[in-house]
Amino acid sequence: MQKNKFYSKVIAGTMTWGSWGKGFSKSEMIAVMNHCVNAGITTFDHADIYGGYTTEEDFGKAFVESGISRENIQLISKCGIQLDADARPNRVKHYQYDAEYIVWSAEQSLKKLRTDYLDLLLLHRPSPLMRPDAVAEAIVKLKDQGKIKAFGVSNFLSSQIALIETETPVAANQIEFSLTHNGPMYDGTLDDALAQKRMVMSYSPLGSFFREKDVVYKRVSKAMEPMLAKYGATEDQLLLAWVMRHPSKVYPVVGTATKSRLTAAIEATKIEMELTDWFVLLEAAQGHEVP
Repeated sequence: MQKNKFYSKVIAGTMTWGSWGKGFSKSEMIAVMNHCVNAGITTFDHADIYGGYTTEEDFGKAFVESGISRENIQLISKCGIQLDADARPNRVKHYQYDAEYIVWSAEQSLKKLRTDYLDLLLLHRPSPLMRPDAVAEAIVKLKDQGKIKAFGVSNFLSSQIALIETETPVAANQIEFSLTHNGPMYDGTLDDALAQKRMVMSYSPLGSFFREKDVVYKRVSKAMEPMLAKYGATEDQLLLAWVMRHPSKVYPVVGTATKSRLTAAIEATKIEMELTDWFVLLEAAQGHEVP
């Protein structure tokens, strides 16, 4: 498996940088890129579909004028979801993983991002019709041509990864994982990552905490209250620290594009959450003590 020290411990998710969120201008995108790198966030997570197939290109145009050296950052992208978008009309949302399409999609990402290679290419979601031999054919070709350095998946269960690995190794899995979305600890996904030394990334690492002021929020907020002063941390930093406390060494993919919150996210990597505090928060999220 690829050594994980290669990536920054916190990864910048770009989904909301373009038309699906902030709608950054080129100069604004350059400023956020440089802020990330200066703060120690050097890995940027993309997908071809972000912004309806437009955000990669917006990022690429900004990147070439940013003054950032390609060797100093890592670029991740995903392929396989076919959206009905202005840039790519589709009759129905579906997944496509034939060898020719995977290669073409990766090459499109390279062109849009203005780079010669991706550090990591992910299959965005599992398809009932995916064939491991077709996936392997594409990945071998892309690696041999130097267009990708590593290959992984996103939103895959361990059984689906095992299917792909009948033909080609899977170096990483990007999943939804947080204090309030902790199912991957129990369905084998994080066990697989730990057992296979597979890099695991978590998107939406703050979970529903800031989105839903429900009973779970109230319990977690109350449990966190004494920890804020204890760790000298904010609520979002404690949520990230909780995720990173898992022994599979989860890499949070933070969706914020706000500079102060990006800085706070990297500071969260310094928090060493005590064992009992971790379980206090888990109990608050689940609403009951562990069995």
